[in-house]
Amino acid sequence: MAASEALRARFLDYFQGEPQLFRAPGRVNLIGEHTDYNDGFVMPAALEYQADAAAARRADRMVRIRSLNNDKFAELDLDADEHTPRGDWTDYAFGVAVMLERAGKHLAGADILVSSSVPVGSGLSSSAALEVVVGYALLSLAGHDVDPVELAKICQQAENDYVGMRCGIMDQFISCNGVEGHALMIDCRTLQGSTVPIDHKARIVVANSMVHHALADGEYNRRRQSCEEGVRLLRTALGEIRALRDVSFEDLEENRDALSDVTYRRCRHIVTENERVLQAADALQNADLETFGRLMNASHASMRDDYEISCEEVDILVDIAQAQKGVYGARMTGGGFGGCVVALVAAGDVEAFMENVRAAYREATGHTSEIFACAPKDGAGPLRD
Repeated sequence: MAASEALRARFLDYFQGEPQLFRAPGRVNLIGEHTDYNDGFVMPAALEYQADAAAARRADRMVRIRSLNNDKFAELDLDADEHTPRGDWTDYAFGVAVMLERAGKHLAGADILVSSSVPVGSGLSSSAALEVVVGYALLSLAGHDVDPVELAKICQQAENDYVGMRCGIMDQFISCNGVEGHALMIDCRTLQGSTVPIDHKARIVVANSMVHHALADGEYNRRRQSCEEGVRLLRTALGEIRALRDVSFEDLEENRDALSDVTYRRCRHIVTENERVLQAADALQNADLETFGRLMNASHASMRDDYEISCEEVDILVDIAQAQKGVYGARMTGGGFGGCVVALVAAGDVEAFMENVRAAYREATGHTSEIFACAPKDGAGPLRD
């Protein structure tokens, strides 16, 4: 049975009516970590791992959702006087519904069945995929046109203001706007995205460390606070800067005495990471995979040493990946404190790379990494086989 037919059949196990089917991909970020909430540059690609939804319009204003992943059910009354987060997975879905309404998008009630192949806690953005697929479904059922940039902004707002995770817009933007066969170099200030081709001589390989440290969310928000503190202190010397996007490396070095050591290193990661993304885009446009790989390696060192968002298992996995034949570069991807490593690998060496990395990582840590090669996919839309 085709995937779409299987999802439709499961929907009818729980709900009434003929559903429409939607999908929204997870993502892997090739380079540009934590730069998005600093108005900077990122370079993600949408994955074939995705969240799927079967959804049917209701006559009332109830949004009812069930997940095939955890078999949990919940409902939200759109006409309720107040909507309070529940502190679980439903906040990502219901937060989008609440923010769509606040944005003036009058919604109909809906029955929604969701299923996701994006590994939770892996750094491949399972939360954004869920947000986007639910938002896309709710807009479509209510008869609204879907503007992918607007949807990305509303989903980010839901995660910031409803869930309480102060993420940037990268994850939602690439889930909405991915382009098959390409990464997307996104200017997170202007929300302009430009496609960057992935040379056919190389493949993107993602290796899951299989660890996720629980301190991630609080530490993520603290990193953002450090960046904002850096901007506040640097304004004294540099004038009205809006974000670290506006600070050059020379500016930072000239004024490092105005910052604590920790704040300086947090800022240094962002400032140098923005420059690496710009150089990486040029490298891919010129099919210069060696330069791109060196930039990936430098990005990981910066995340490990300056931003301090890696962990022992991820560092081991990166070291193993970087040592393999045919690898151009490897780095942690995602918010940090566990999750996945992304590598760019010569196409002819991919199978050996995956086998060797899996074996060496298991020997070093006892964890068996889930490793897969992938090609970039399109962003959110109707689910078709």
